[in-house]
Amino acid sequence: MPTSASPTRKLAAIGAVVALVVAVIAIAVAVGKAVEGGRDEGGTAAPGTAASALPQEDPAQQKLYDDFARRTSRRVAGDPLAVGKPDAPVVLVEYADYQCSFCGRFTRETQPALIKKFVDAGTLRIEFRNFPVFGADSERAARASWAAGRQGRFWQLHDQLYAKTRKGDALAEDKLVDLARASGVPDIEKFRADLKSAAAEQALKKDQDEGYQLGVQSTPSFLINGRPVAGAQPTAVFEQAITQAAAAAKGGHGTGAGK
Repeated sequence: MPTSASPTRKLAAIGAVVALVVAVIAIAVAVGKAVEGGRDEGGTAAPGTAASALPQEDPAQQKLYDDFARRTSRRVAGDPLAVGKPDAPVVLVEYADYQCSFCGRFTRETQPALIKKFVDAGTLRIEFRNFPVFGADSERAARASWAAGRQGRFWQLHDQLYAKTRKGDALAEDKLVDLARASGVPDIEKFRADLKSAAAEQALKKDQDEGYQLGVQSTPSFLINGRPVAGAQPTAVFEQAITQAAAAAKGGHGTGAGK
């Protein structure tokens, strides 16, 4: 009778998966720098400058992506920081900062198209991760978005924050409260309390720790069924990656619902 793997072997396997994804993200960012060398004022990769992961891997490597996607795609029903069916065959995970201008560009230009084409069709789920890299103002905005989510208004405040590039004093608490009101958050006093709560800090830390373990170094960074895409790529790049991931999931060669 086969015996189960020892804890040491399991940890080694997890370490191998993490190492692989870290390496691929590093390669993606490095290739992007080599191609264009463009970055915004905060250090985030400019559109078109960061490369997605290589389009084809051998089956063993693909299996590692699939395993990693199963570990990182939360698929929690009712998650206020997610849109799309929990059992969608493709999950796009975004790591973003509210002071990142190219994160805003993705939100304004690409995400609506992906929602219309893939989320509404049941193919795609988008899960947002707060990954502030630009200091206290970014962290405060991240906690504010989480607090809005506690009242079912995460995406409304998220879109308000990214409607234009906001930095520094534009993300002071009173400014965030004004944006929360404009986003339809019903209980502003609860919003203020949640923004400054230990629970908000813990939620933020969970997202940050996940990103750091992946090797995320700049925003925006994405995983599409475990495969990294770095930077605010053109919409067509995301559409192609999602279409390929959906085909792989349908054919039993990628991470799908229930696998």
